Amino acid sequence: MDLDRVEIKKLIKKELKRVEQNIVDLKDLTQPISPENAIGRVSRMDAINNKSINEASLRKAEEKYIKLQEALSNVGEKDFGICIRCKQPIPVGRIMLMPQSNKCVNCA
Repeated sequence: MDLDRVEIKKLIKKELKRVEQNIVDLKDLTQPISPENAIGRVSRMDAINNKSINEASLRKAEEKYIKLQEALSNVGEKDFGICIRCKQPIPVGRIMLMPQSNKCVNCA
């Protein structure tokens, strides 16, 4: 497997910035909904539902951020790009699409 670790590092840093901004945006969207908002009962229910969806998205984004940080710290390791289950090389295309992944497609 021919890994360009410098390119992967750049990719991870770029993705970290994107996810970090996404987390900031989602935190704004998950603020409590004030009961004194005169938005109507149906609109209020929609707002509460949207808040729940955004909270789930926020949790996923935070998990991805942590995994990306781990990937960034592991790029220099000799076993970076090796599946943690089957110990086979992870295809470079998968690493470029999902640098936080530590499993090949079959094991994921």
